[in-house]
Amino acid sequence: QLQASGGGLVQAGGSLRLSCAASGRSSRAFTTAWFRQVPGKEREFVAVFFRGGVTTSFADSVKGRFTLSRDNAKNTVYLQMNSLKPEDTAVYYCAASETVISSSRYRESSYAYWGQGTQVTVSS
Repeated sequence: QLQASGGGLVQAGGSLRLSCAASGRSSRAFTTAWFRQVPGKEREFVAVFFRGGVTTSFADSVKGRFTLSRDNAKNTVYLQMNSLKPEDTAVYYCAASETVISSSRYRESSYAYWGQGTQVTVSS
């Protein structure tokens, strides 16, 4: 089970940190990703932390602004979002799966487990 939290309202240029807490198994056993969705659009890939806790990948739209980290003791993966822009406004979801092929990391269907969304709103 995944629990996403940390969303909120922030001004453009500000920062937020989202958390994705896993229960039942160590988060290190999973590849964990973040997706986001705005009304009327498809869910889009944001970032992924591959199983093993070393390799990450980011969407071009957030590269250089967002980072990933992990607290193994808390079974939690964090998405640190800096220099936020109004276009980052969306509902953010965390997702996980035991095995994700790198070339398929962008696909929702690659992830077996999903947390509930957390709203991020960036005001201009």
